Amino acid sequence: MSSWRIDGYRPGFRVPIVVGVQIRPNISKSAEHPDDATAADSRPSRLAAARAYGPGVLLAVVIAAVATVIGKLLPIVGGPVSGIVIGVVVAAIIKPGEPLHPGIKFSSKTILQISVVVLGSQLSLTQIVKVGFSSLPVMLGSLIMCLLAAYWIGRWLGLVGDLRTLIGVGTGICGASAIAAVTPVIGAVSADVAYAVSTIFLFNIAAVLVFPVIGHLLGMSQHAFGLFAGTAVNDTSSVVAAAATYGPQATNYAVVVKLTRTLLIIPICLGLAAIKARRDRTQQAAEDPSTVEAATDKPARSRLWVIKLVPWFLVGFLIVAAANSIGIIPTSVHPALNEISVFLITVALSAIGLSTDLRALRRAGARPLVLGACLWVIVALTSIGLQYLTGTL
Repeated sequence: MSSWRIDGYRPGFRVPIVVGVQIRPNISKSAEHPDDATAADSRPSRLAAARAYGPGVLLAVVIAAVATVIGKLLPIVGGPVSGIVIGVVVAAIIKPGEPLHPGIKFSSKTILQISVVVLGSQLSLTQIVKVGFSSLPVMLGSLIMCLLAAYWIGRWLGLVGDLRTLIGVGTGICGASAIAAVTPVIGAVSADVAYAVSTIFLFNIAAVLVFPVIGHLLGMSQHAFGLFAGTAVNDTSSVVAAAATYGPQATNYAVVVKLTRTLLIIPICLGLAAIKARRDRTQQAAEDPSTVEAATDKPARSRLWVIKLVPWFLVGFLIVAAANSIGIIPTSVHPALNEISVFLITVALSAIGLSTDLRALRRAGARPLVLGACLWVIVALTSIGLQYLTGTL
């Protein structure tokens, strides 16, 4: 037998001896440190998300910054309205392409929802309870009349779908903030949102100019005019502008009433979500009857539907409002949070302006403006009439 030798092995021994070689299991770095692996795996996805959303979000933020400056110079106009107008103009000039679409969509939906959550920091549930009992009949009456009129007059004018809903909610509650809250619930298209915000804006300006004159003609007290402005004017800046010309007491009361009106966003959004869910189920059942049988076979789906009915940002809105009410949010940061909320709404509306179809606006014609004018008059007359009936005028 010929002799042979392999490094690390000597004949006669059954166990191999490895010389100068360290055997280690083939374990990757990610297996040794799973947290590092997770971070490493998440970095490419974050980078991809930044590349996808970044350009569109950046464009919306830049427009919002310019609009905010304009809003500071012209408080009656405000940043959100300026943002949506600039967005529409920019979209008409550059026609945003595919690289901008993901970020614009993210800004018009997710940032819009976040802005509603931050808006809750301006509410004090304790203060709302105190003011609510005296102003609730006027607020609820004005809102109900506005929504009923929006439905019937809008139907008479031939406005169908989400546009009349947005104009009705914006006029009845709190302008752009209400439109911002309702838009993701009903899935409104950008053109309807843009037209609704623009319509509300026009009659806000009219209210600032006309309502103080009406107040003096009717001999309203500071308290009465504050309630009138707080229930019949939509945007907060316009409420302040209208009431400030009447007096400081009217201004203070009008702002509290206006913030109390903001809380009505919650039942309205829940109601609209229920209507939309029922409509979607009816449409789905018409297209595929088997879905009805499947739904009846699984009662748990109804519970899941109830959970899905409540949008996450409304839950966040309530949590933030409750936190503010019990003093978790310091009063010193309220102005900053208010600025953040308005800026986020401006970013979202700028993105909506960027994705607005001008041809759809032209097709709508003057009918939305007519609806806005009718609702504006109805809300003002209802507010005055209910104050007269309840003895607060």
